[in-house]
Amino acid sequence: MPKTPSQSEKRMEREQGDVNTTPNRKTYWERNLSPEANKWFEEDCRYFLHQSLSTPVLNILSGAEGIYIRDLEGKSYIDMHGNGVHNAGFNNPAVIAAVRSQLDQNLTFCPRRYTNIPAIRLAKKLAEITPGGLCRSLFCPGGSEAIEMALTLARQVTGRFKTISFWDSFHGAGFGAAGIGGEEHFHGGIGPMLPGAFHVEFPNYYRNPWGFTREDDVDAECLRQIEHVLTREPEMSAVVGEPISATPVIPSKRYWEGVRELCDRFGALLVFDEIIEGFGRTGKMFACEHFVTPDVLVLGKSLGGGLLPFAGIVTHEKYNTLRHRSIGHYTHEKNALCAAAALAEIDFIETRRLADHSAALGAYTLQRLNEMKERHPLIGHVAGLGLHIGIDLVKDRATKERAVDEAEIIMFKCLEHGLSFKTIDGNVLTLRPALVITQEEMDRALDILEQAIGEIESGGSY
Repeated sequence: MPKTPSQSEKRMEREQGDVNTTPNRKTYWERNLSPEANKWFEEDCRYFLHQSLSTPVLNILSGAEGIYIRDLEGKSYIDMHGNGVHNAGFNNPAVIAAVRSQLDQNLTFCPRRYTNIPAIRLAKKLAEITPGGLCRSLFCPGGSEAIEMALTLARQVTGRFKTISFWDSFHGAGFGAAGIGGEEHFHGGIGPMLPGAFHVEFPNYYRNPWGFTREDDVDAECLRQIEHVLTREPEMSAVVGEPISATPVIPSKRYWEGVRELCDRFGALLVFDEIIEGFGRTGKMFACEHFVTPDVLVLGKSLGGGLLPFAGIVTHEKYNTLRHRSIGHYTHEKNALCAAAALAEIDFIETRRLADHSAALGAYTLQRLNEMKERHPLIGHVAGLGLHIGIDLVKDRATKERAVDEAEIIMFKCLEHGLSFKTIDGNVLTLRPALVITQEEMDRALDILEQAIGEIESGGSY
C-alpha cells in the first residue's frame, strides 16, 4: 500500500479526483469489499503500478449498462463519473450492434497508407456537426495524444512554440499534455517539461484569488493576464483550454469572446479541449457552441462509444497545409472498428436528442440542488450546464473553506447507497451521468446525496 502523504501532497493530488491514500478509503474497503472482491483487489495491487488516482482501486466491477455500474456482488450504482466515455450509456446496444457488424465485415484495423469507409464517414460526419466551418480531422487512440496533435499543428502553422493554458487544468498524462496542464500532480518530479508553457487563472466567479464578486471584474483580470503574456511573449502558438472546466467552472460568453479576439490579434490559435464536455454533455452537441468557435477542437472519451479508446481533432480548411509533415502518425489513426463505434454513438445522441435532454434535465437538477442549498449550509455553491454539474461543499459559506473531509465521507456514504461520483479539488462533488438518465433516476440520485449531506451536518461520521 502507498505511504501516507503529507498535507501538501494531499492538497495537490486531490485536484483531479478523490485519492486512495486516506483513512476513509481504507474504511470503505474494509466495509464493502467481499472476500471475492478482496481476492481480485489484492491481485490488482500486486500486478499494477500503484498510483494515487487508480491502483489500489476503489472496487471490482463485473458489468455496466446504461447509467449503472455493477460490482462483483451484483450491487448496482448510478454512476455519475464514467470517465466521460458514457454519454450514450454504458454498453449501449446500438453501439455494440455497430461494432459487431464491423467485426463481421472482417474490417477492424486499417494499415496506414490505406483508408476505409467508416473512417471516411466519421470524418465527414464531424465536418457536418461541428460548428463554424471546422472540417478537417485527424484521429488517434486517446485524448492526451489528441491534445499533442493540436499542439503540433499550432506550432507548425504559426511557426511558434509557446502556449498559454490554465492553472488546475488537466489535458492528459502524456509529456506534452501534462506540460501544458495546470496540475503539478502530473508533472512534478520529472524535471523540465515543454519550454514556453505559460499558465494563467481561469475565470472562476465563485472562487477567485482576488476576492472579486462581479463577473466583469473577474473576466477583465483574466483577460488582462492573457494579454500581458501575449504582449511579453511574442512567440505564442496557441491558447489551450476547456470551454467549461471539469469542475465545472463556467466562464461567460463575453470572456471567451475576449480570448478569441486576443488570439486573432496576436496570431495565436485557440484550442478547445472538449474531451469531457463534447457530444451533448453541456446541453449542446459541443460546449463551444455556447461561446465561440475555436481553431482546433479536441475530442475524445465518448467518441469511442464507451467501448473503445478513440480521440481526435477537428480544424479548419486553412490549416490543411502540412502535406510535408505527419503530425498524427498513429497506428490506429483510421481504425474502422473505432470509427464504427463513434458513428453509432453520434447517431444515438442525435436521434434520441440527448443534447436537448441534457439541457432540460440539467436545468431541473440545478433547480433541485439550489433548493437543497437553501436547506444545507454545507453546500456553498452549485454550478453546471446540461449534465455537467458540480457541488462545492464548504465548512463556512463566508470563508468558503473547502469541506474536504466531509466531501470524501459523503462520497463513500453515497457509494454504500448505490450512487457513484468523484470529487475534484477535494471538496467539489461532480455529477456527470450518462445522458440517458431519466428524471426519476436523477431524483433517486439526488435523494441519496441529500441524505448523506444531512447525516454529515447532523454530526455523522464514517
